[in-house]
Amino acid sequence: MSSIVLTGGGTAGHAIPNLAILPYIHDSFDNICYIGREIGIERNLLEKYTDYFSIPTVKFKREICADNLLIPFKLFEAVKKSKEILKKIKPKVVFSKGGYVSLPVCIAAKQLKIPIICHESDLTLGLANKITAKFSDKVLTSYFETAQNLKNAIYTGAPIREGLFYADKNLALRKFGFSGQKKVILIFGGSSGSKSINNLTRQVLDKLLEKYAILHICGNDNKLTYSTENEYFQAEFVDDMASCYKACDVAVSRGGANALFELIALKIPSLIIPLSKSSRNDQVENAEYFKKRGMCNVALEKNLNANFYIQEIEKLIKNQEKIKNHIINNRIAIGNEKIAEILRSYAK
Repeated sequence: MSSIVLTGGGTAGHAIPNLAILPYIHDSFDNICYIGREIGIERNLLEKYTDYFSIPTVKFKREICADNLLIPFKLFEAVKKSKEILKKIKPKVVFSKGGYVSLPVCIAAKQLKIPIICHESDLTLGLANKITAKFSDKVLTSYFETAQNLKNAIYTGAPIREGLFYADKNLALRKFGFSGQKKVILIFGGSSGSKSINNLTRQVLDKLLEKYAILHICGNDNKLTYSTENEYFQAEFVDDMASCYKACDVAVSRGGANALFELIALKIPSLIIPLSKSSRNDQVENAEYFKKRGMCNVALEKNLNANFYIQEIEKLIKNQEKIKNHIINNRIAIGNEKIAEILRSYAK
């Protein structure tokens, strides 16, 4: 019996890529399992598709705080629990998408001499992947430049959910109550939403709705009552991102790697407002990489106010065809098949 363990979590960005590769490895492994948190976004996303096992998790806080003193003890317990699960499953390989959830699983796999393949979506490695890369069989990357700086790396491209490409435009517009007479702006800020993007959007919402339809995904517990006769759809979370992407003409988003690669793969001109308070500046690096190639517009949070936000949206809409042409001329690699091919080689 051939088994594989998938892991990764902390944010949806560490879990969603696993969904993208599942259809590509389904027929190669008799058993596909996921190890994540007891309560977390990865459980919500993956439990229905895999056998799900939970472990206690520990997140390193970069600021000085008492919680970090407990990390060695919590990590020990998480590794111990991971080893128990791995001994039960006996996987041929562990595939890690990074995030603090993945680290104890990968440490346990190393101790049990189980091959590890990790994948990094960002331009630079996150903390968990920096550690895991040292003892992984292979480090797979979404960016060509990332692979150039690692001795055991393979540039595969980004894993992107195949279902995102097959939505129907008219059905998508009707789903959100849009007439199709106005350009649609998709505004979202990652799985937990973005307070600053939500606040800016709400400050200028009436003005935007004079000309555009707005599809606003605001994140959990961020929804506010808003009464309007104009075309405005607001939701905390939408399962059907394929319809969201298909309905929109342009998008406003954070700079997480998953969102960026999905928007570019779908050729959606976007205004990227990267999270500037990130400890390693990864969203800014991701956004600037594509901005230099003309594939998106970027605005930094520190520069934004209500008037500038409207100006940036207007500029995006004015230049949307130019941006789309840059996207077409700078094709990105979709990594689903190449990643799956590497993982399938361990099933034999």
